[in-house]
Amino acid sequence: MKPSLAKGTRDFSAEEVYRRKFIVNILQNNFELFGFQPLETPSFENLSTLTGKYGEEGDRLIFKILNSGDYASKTKDEDWENKNSQKLISQISEKALRYDLTVPFARYVAMNHNTLNFPFKRYQIQPVWRADRPQKGRFREFYQCDADVVGSESLWQEVELVQLYLKSFSELKIPATIHLNNRKILSGLAEYAGITEQLIDFTVALDKLDKIGKEGVVKELLEKNIAQESINKLDFLFEQGNDALQNLALLKEKFQGNEIGTAGVEELEFVLKTCLELGVSEESLKYDITLARGLDYYTGAIFEVKANNVAMGSIGGGGRYDNLTEVFGVKNIPGIGISFGLDRIYLVMEELGLFTDDSKNAVQYLFANYGENESLAAMKIIAQLRAKGISAELYPEAAKLKKQFTYAEKKGIPNLIFYGEQEISDGNITVKNLENSEQKTLTNEEFLKSQPQP
Repeated sequence: MKPSLAKGTRDFSAEEVYRRKFIVNILQNNFELFGFQPLETPSFENLSTLTGKYGEEGDRLIFKILNSGDYASKTKDEDWENKNSQKLISQISEKALRYDLTVPFARYVAMNHNTLNFPFKRYQIQPVWRADRPQKGRFREFYQCDADVVGSESLWQEVELVQLYLKSFSELKIPATIHLNNRKILSGLAEYAGITEQLIDFTVALDKLDKIGKEGVVKELLEKNIAQESINKLDFLFEQGNDALQNLALLKEKFQGNEIGTAGVEELEFVLKTCLELGVSEESLKYDITLARGLDYYTGAIFEVKANNVAMGSIGGGGRYDNLTEVFGVKNIPGIGISFGLDRIYLVMEELGLFTDDSKNAVQYLFANYGENESLAAMKIIAQLRAKGISAELYPEAAKLKKQFTYAEKKGIPNLIFYGEQEISDGNITVKNLENSEQKTLTNEEFLKSQPQP
């Protein structure tokens, strides 16, 4: 049978891995520059840990893991006959692949809160899995690169995360805009429209505005039994201007006597004004009143990052989730975090032609193989190069030089080293640059001295 990949997964070639590492290294350096510490959690969690944290739509996308052994023997016949998948899942699956990194992080904090130093800042770069429909920029297995702070309600954390986003995308040379909103504003809007009990339905529909348009959102709201009168009161949402602070001022008027909505406006005003005072350009930040991100656990600020002039969807997102650890029995640990979408960032950089030789970690030297004695001598030189942090290798067989040339060219190795019997006898090394065909002979000492120090 011809081998194939599971849908929504990919193999990565050496060049792709080098490029991904280039992105990760920039993110990791910035995470640590901003005071975040690394953390890793298991690839799978108890199903009960993940269920109910992402909303109804998210729960459906969790990859469940079948129990080991004869899992079907412990199920009830009537559930099979009635095709009751929800009841069957609880009987045949106790574990699931993690859907994101935030809920496992909250579980970690809940388990270790007595020993952690708060505020606790962690970053995490690991794969996650979602049983989604694969499409451009959307995979079933993909990496998330998260930075979270727990144990602080300070709005300076929001300001810091905006700066972390902008610094990272600037270094990646991706022109990007951070879209901002606040969950309290959305709750205030629901209260203003008299649909507080349907907040989730409202925000899930609103979050799809850029995909299905105003008509699609209105249609979905009606399908969720939200009254036309309430929808009419929210009509101004679809006519927002470009001045963020002016839009917030309008909301403040509508939220007279609306505590939660007013709190959301004031929090967002602080973040926007402070970022502008710190030199963040107005073009880099956009207040997006329709931004909801569709996740149940956000309680305050919401972030979403989009690459300018690239049809890719979000390349980063996050928000404040002050109640998340409560579901694990630990209260009063506020948190906020953001995520970088590594796979989409890669596709954006590829589309914009942003990858350079700096993102490649190619072998610098290939030593031609002339036989056993010459190979032993070559390996001694190679060891000295590697001690300097310079990548070099010996062709494994004493094949024809044409074959060794071809290997070097296909692998992108820029230099071929001739270190045969005559060179060894003379104490010389001959270096051929395969990019410009220049060839020169140096003494062993000259060659090694010409290499950069580690």
